[in-house]
Amino acid sequence: MPRNIEIKARIESIESLAPKAAAVATEGPIEIAQDDTFFRCESGRLKLRAFSPTSGELIFYRRANEHGPKESFYVRTPTTSPDSLRACLALAYGEVGRVVKQRTLYLVGRTRVHLDRVEGLGHYLELEVVLEEDEPVEVGIREAHALLAQLGIEPSQLVETAYVDLLAQTGASPPTG
Repeated sequence: MPRNIEIKARIESIESLAPKAAAVATEGPIEIAQDDTFFRCESGRLKLRAFSPTSGELIFYRRANEHGPKESFYVRTPTTSPDSLRACLALAYGEVGRVVKQRTLYLVGRTRVHLDRVEGLGHYLELEVVLEEDEPVEVGIREAHALLAQLGIEPSQLVETAYVDLLAQTGASPPTG
């Protein structure tokens, strides 16, 4: 199962961090609209990510809710029918939340740097250091910490939970559409 090291931080604004990300990036920026619907799942998280009416992916993942870099295991399956798949999964499992965001993606070597504008939450940075099959987690954690330092992210900015959990904590109603 593919793995990465993930870390998330609240940021003041994407506009202030984008030049720093661009300065260290090997690729980007790439703009991506994402509409994530989460479903009940006892063994991890199951979300349908829609990019458009004809493009999306079903993603299952497992990771701990903790401050700092954490290992995540995931499986992604593409779909050309995200709306009908969402309806089917909602009937089968029930929706638990929805997150709509505009993502600006930069690549820094093997690390995906996401600058996210999340509806109802604000601006965030998310790093995903993609690990090789048998690579030790510590190597990815060191890379994540080094990149956080380069971008000027303080430990006090780190967030331990997923966007869907943060939205639930605020009591925000899920987007419709």
